[in-house]
Amino acid sequence: MSTSLRISLAQVTSGTEPSDNLRIIDAHARAAKEAGSSVVVFPEAMMRCFGGPIRGVAEPLDGPWADGVRAIASSVGITIVAGMFTPADNDRVANTLLVTGDGVDAGYDKIHLFDAFGFAESDTVAPGSEPLVLDIDGVRVGFATCYDIRFPALFQKLGDLGAEVVVVAASWGSGPGKAEQWTLLARARALDSTAFIAACDQAQPEQSKGTAPLGVGHSIVSSPTGEVLGQLDTTPGMLTVDIDTASVDSVRKNLPVLKNRRQF
Repeated sequence: MSTSLRISLAQVTSGTEPSDNLRIIDAHARAAKEAGSSVVVFPEAMMRCFGGPIRGVAEPLDGPWADGVRAIASSVGITIVAGMFTPADNDRVANTLLVTGDGVDAGYDKIHLFDAFGFAESDTVAPGSEPLVLDIDGVRVGFATCYDIRFPALFQKLGDLGAEVVVVAASWGSGPGKAEQWTLLARARALDSTAFIAACDQAQPEQSKGTAPLGVGHSIVSSPTGEVLGQLDTTPGMLTVDIDTASVDSVRKNLPVLKNRRQF
């Protein structure tokens, strides 16, 4: 198994047109490939930004938008992680992470829905129920979306499933202290799971739209011991980090929090 993974976090701002957002994905996937990365992570809601209707753009994982992402991944030769919306029950959608490229093709449906700070994601989104861990380039990678990062048990479960890296895609809501909470939570979940956390947020937009979570930037990569390996500011940019997963085994041996924890 490989112990090294070069990963790029594309901190961008998605718009209201899914086709335009595919062009953003294409440009940044090519830039990540040029940087030597085997994985490029885009934020939550890459298909369409929050702040407007999302039911109308939802497509299944074998629909044309996801196929567009697959075509980019195949053309560039890279694994892409990008947030989209897929149809769900009761006229709702699922908030889905598409993971595709280099022999990998899967989806993760966001488990914890953002019913907080005056925003009710559950009005339009159905929750997922199954954690996801995949082998990517010889590394075990888990997945989470935005509000999931506030729930340690999910990250502990991903650690139990063998995740050495957990990718988090977000469109984080702004507000007093929210950026600080985002980076603190990323480092805390690294400690909880004794895994690397690669957390990619939407860049902070110039104008907000009511209570819709549109991003605050500050994409971040944390080591299993909470060390910040790289971080962006609020503006669009790309963060590329080399992750050496060999350290995960030694951290889990010396600090076996997953084994030591007790269930209540």
